[in-house]
Amino acid sequence: MHLDCGCCTVRSWRASDLGSLVRHANNFNIWIKMTDRIPHPYTVADGEQWLEQNRQTQPETHFAIECDGEAVGGIGFDIGNDIARCSAQIGYWLGEALWGRGLATAALKGVTHYAVETFGLARVFALAFAGNTASRRVLVKAGYSLEGTLKHSAIKNGETLDQAVYAFVPLQSHSLRAKNSVAQ
Repeated sequence: MHLDCGCCTVRSWRASDLGSLVRHANNFNIWIKMTDRIPHPYTVADGEQWLEQNRQTQPETHFAIECDGEAVGGIGFDIGNDIARCSAQIGYWLGEALWGRGLATAALKGVTHYAVETFGLARVFALAFAGNTASRRVLVKAGYSLEGTLKHSAIKNGETLDQAVYAFVPLQSHSLRAKNSVAQ
């Protein structure tokens, strides 16, 4: 997969990304804002495992964020199953040296639209720690709306935290629901 997002590119992970992946992901300031899927410290073995896992996963739903020819972050989504198969949870991270440049917003917009169009999703949502104001701003700038707060819903670094729920609901899903309710 390859998406031109203007200030960055979102693309499939490559084996050659190992060095930059480890360099950018091995950062406490990133880890503290993420789920525990990203360990800390982030080792070469962690990077190798992640890259191998992504080569084997089909359909491909986790990608590198590239800037200036280097993988500087990651973005991906997990499609729901059973009755939640019309939605996906999205997450992203970016190397600290690149924060504040609009890359996360551009990547999030691009991948959100890719996910909706490619997989026919009616909803893409994200959970951000309530205190992570930078990530919450990225979500709003990318067209997501705040749906609510999940009180005491996560534990990170031994602390119980609230999570804010944001969602992107494409306009066509509203019209599909309206058509379905009229038909019934």
